[in-house]
Amino acid sequence: MCRSGEGFTGDKMGLYQRVRELWKRPKENLGSLWKERLIEWRKGNSLERIERPTRIDRARNLGYKAKQGYIVVRVRVKRGGRRRPKPARGRKPSKAGLRKFTPGKGLQWIAEERAAKKYPNLEVLNSYYVIEDGSHKWYEVILVDPHHPVIRNDPKINWIANDRGRVYRGRTSAGQKARGFRGKGKGFEKARPSKRKRGK
Repeated sequence: MCRSGEGFTGDKMGLYQRVRELWKRPKENLGSLWKERLIEWRKGNSLERIERPTRIDRARNLGYKAKQGYIVVRVRVKRGGRRRPKPARGRKPSKAGLRKFTPGKGLQWIAEERAAKKYPNLEVLNSYYVIEDGSHKWYEVILVDPHHPVIRNDPKINWIANDRGRVYRGRTSAGQKARGFRGKGKGFEKARPSKRKRGK
């Protein structure tokens, strides 16, 4: 048996590492596949269940496993600011207050909530960014069935049965980012347990 680095030529990257490198610059690396996917996904529904993750390296890193009890859903979210309903009474267009409202949640968190609403018997484990164009972003959301025997018998994931409605409480990674929990140390003393709790 040869020593490490001897007898091997060329690239030594593993499969997941190679996929990770491709997705660092997907538009350049994927080429025509990038355009084909965009054309296909634009025509599809805003929320679609898919057979397997598009980015297997990212999905596995976030806890996905190819076994019973796990499903993946691709969600399309509109980019840009949000709009408010038009007032019933007359206004100047500049004073109507319809545009330029930034949501308090990130688009990824919104995508997770839409997936959870579509599948109320499942729990959101995590999600990741896939692709975007000028008007939309696509995310893939990993959902877990907390009642499935395979999930209940797995000590690494059965905790999710006791964390119901976690996406609506901002317990996912995207939710914690929007709540300001990514930092720690000086300047983040009042972030936890929540901004409202610390304010009171």
